[in-house]
Amino acid sequence: MPSVAHQPPRTARANGIDICYEIFGERDAEPMILIMGLGAQMVLWDDEFCERLAARGFRVIRFDNRDIGQSSQLTGGKRLGAFELLKLRMLKIPVAAPYKLRDMAEDTVALMDVLGIRSAHLVGASMGGMIAQEIAIIFPERVRSLTSIMSTTGNPRVPPPTREAAAMLMAPPPKTRDEYIARFAQTWKILRVGSFPEDEALDRARAERTYQRGLNPAGVGRQLRAILASGSRKERLRNVKAPTLVIHGTVDPLVHPMGGQDTAASIPGAKLLMIEGMGHAIPMPMWQQIISAIDTHAHGAAKKAA
Repeated sequence: MPSVAHQPPRTARANGIDICYEIFGERDAEPMILIMGLGAQMVLWDDEFCERLAARGFRVIRFDNRDIGQSSQLTGGKRLGAFELLKLRMLKIPVAAPYKLRDMAEDTVALMDVLGIRSAHLVGASMGGMIAQEIAIIFPERVRSLTSIMSTTGNPRVPPPTREAAAMLMAPPPKTRDEYIARFAQTWKILRVGSFPEDEALDRARAERTYQRGLNPAGVGRQLRAILASGSRKERLRNVKAPTLVIHGTVDPLVHPMGGQDTAASIPGAKLLMIEGMGHAIPMPMWQQIISAIDTHAHGAAKKAA
């Protein structure tokens, strides 16, 4: 793969907070914003994954969402417990949250403003897909195309996570570096579903990099509250005009495959790509298929808009 231009991590003041971001690709290439999921730092968009996208003719920007990695840490909101989740699911009692997905969508748009990006191709994974959906709803003029990966609409009729995935999500945070590294490998073993030796060989290095950049367990709790407090986007998604691609794994244990199907069904003209054997992860053997799908979709949208 040819080398691509790279701008090391920097910090921008946007929407009243500090956002750490990094850029791969040429300044005049089609801008593409990668938005990560719950509790996930921007480096979980692997360097090589970003480089491969940039090599397809994109200016790829990845960033730490608020409350994670090296972006601003906020305050407030107690850790979610099983009782509060039960109230939400069974009694439909709203969850209180210091901020919602709309605020995180505004973070992304504010970062685009700082970078001088009028509109971009948005690619969001899991919670990042939810944030990208919010941007497409609220700020349609800022979206050249939308790719929603292993995400959902917030529709309560979509089946919940598997018991094992839910337990992983609600487990108390690890207390030491060694515990964190072990938990990281265990978590991704559950989320990937099956054996992926290439990724498993890199889990320790990925965990060490994440740990070194800084952990914020309370921030992960606030992000989860943001998801739950934001409710369903299903009806509002019917107004999305951006060309949309939905990618989902057939064995996703955290966001049921129906979440992807519901997203595609809710957005007019959306394309759905179900990837056989993919869980709640983007494992290396599936990069080629996923990157090619994003490339074809985004460049196709750019040609239609030209």
